[in-house]
Amino acid sequence: MKAIALDGYGSADDLHLAELAQPKVAPGEVLIRVRAAGVNPVDWKLAAGGLDPIMEARFPMIPGWDVAGVVEETGLDATEFEVGDEVYGYIRKDWAQNGAYAEQVAASVRMLAKKPAALDWEQAAGVPLAGLTALHALRRIGVGAGDTVLIHAAAGGVGSFGVQIAVAVGARVIGTASERNHEFLRELGAEPVTYGEGLAERVRALAPEGVDAVLDFVGGGVAEVSVPLLKQAPQGERSARLASIADGEVLGVGGHLVWVRPDSEGLAELAGLADAGKLRVHVDHALPLESAGEAWRLSQEGRTRGKIVLTL
Repeated sequence: MKAIALDGYGSADDLHLAELAQPKVAPGEVLIRVRAAGVNPVDWKLAAGGLDPIMEARFPMIPGWDVAGVVEETGLDATEFEVGDEVYGYIRKDWAQNGAYAEQVAASVRMLAKKPAALDWEQAAGVPLAGLTALHALRRIGVGAGDTVLIHAAAGGVGSFGVQIAVAVGARVIGTASERNHEFLRELGAEPVTYGEGLAERVRALAPEGVDAVLDFVGGGVAEVSVPLLKQAPQGERSARLASIADGEVLGVGGHLVWVRPDSEGLAELAGLADAGKLRVHVDHALPLESAGEAWRLSQEGRTRGKIVLTL
């Protein structure tokens, strides 16, 4: 099969199209014919060795943890799916080697769900990691109806899902983004504010009494600016309604650092939201598999609205 591979730790320039063996299908797994693979910042960070302290990489390595495709084969006791089923999933294993940037990939049924009927292949491939990250972060701090939530980097891949999920459960969302993304956030149901100096004052203008919860999807000193904005946490006090995916300093103020796990039930929930018209997926770039290096460079620029995907 054709796949994008790395022969060792490296960068976008080291990605190459290779001919590799079809994956073996273990018990509890299915073989997927990949139609689209999502691109996430963790893909190139892992390739650069950034996850080496916590995750083993085996080479040659095929990157990619987001997949949408068709079941071609079922392994022993993989009764949840049948050949021909359209599925999507977050297929992170305990080590990095056989990822989604390939014509075929084997994945455990616990990492998959039926593809949302309302989404095309590219849109579906953009959901799993980012959508589950947003869902798990919202759950961790108990966001619900009536809450006012501040979401940092609200127009990005994870942030745009966080906005929509929060709105779907009845929360009011204030989202930080550059001005060029403000109309996009309004379309998703958020009240946009520009990030940078003076952010706290701009948030207070919209929510004079403060916000109930904060989600950080960008990192870079979020705890310092966010804690004083929390209703239940006047400056200097600890808070539990603060979650970040990128800033470990939140742990020091009683917040939560979120590292998303594969979750078939969560994927099914996201699919339900999409099919109900409550979750849309903006694909900023859809590139062919052989353009994986270009996709990584676009991701590294940090200007993507929504998602980048590879198509097969």
